[in-house]
Amino acid sequence: MKRLFPIFGLAFLMIFQACEGPAGPAGPQGPEGPQGLQGVPGDDGFNFVGTTYEAEANFNADNDYGELFAFPEELFEGDVVLVYRLSGFIPETESPVWRQIPQTIFFEEGVLMYNFDFTTADFAVFLDGPIDFSILGPEWTDQQIFRIVVVPSDFPDGRIDFSNYEAVMTWLDIEEEDFVRISSK
Repeated sequence: MKRLFPIFGLAFLMIFQACEGPAGPAGPQGPEGPQGLQGVPGDDGFNFVGTTYEAEANFNADNDYGELFAFPEELFEGDVVLVYRLSGFIPETESPVWRQIPQTIFFEEGVLMYNFDFTTADFAVFLDGPIDFSILGPEWTDQQIFRIVVVPSDFPDGRIDFSNYEAVMTWLDIEEEDFVRISSK
């Protein structure tokens, strides 16, 4: 009897599994839903507004090796600010090389860091680290070019390496002419 119970149970399941009736009539078409985020610039539904700036800083003892810049438009709480420093050019193509800051550079005399901070109204770029800034040559302190990219807090989810300047520019669909030049306060 113990052997027959599993066999009856299996037969019972197979009988009810096979019971299927004819499909019912189709229901009415539902309303069109809103277009969702596609996550790729240019696709329908991608509604992203970011801002980009370019600033030049000169670091010296008079400005305590830092400069403060005001955003032309106040940011929203939760927006993220990315800052890139022009660190040189590729010799063969003269293409600019942008590196995300904070950026650390090692010297025999110590460590130099380019760093920044920001609020919703302004941002500062400054030299940081355990090195005497007065010994730095003008290639490290004068006419330093920075690019600032504001990523809105409602930016669609997606994986992106924010340290890769070219990837960020492509992902956010930013062109060279999109950068607005701003001056220090």
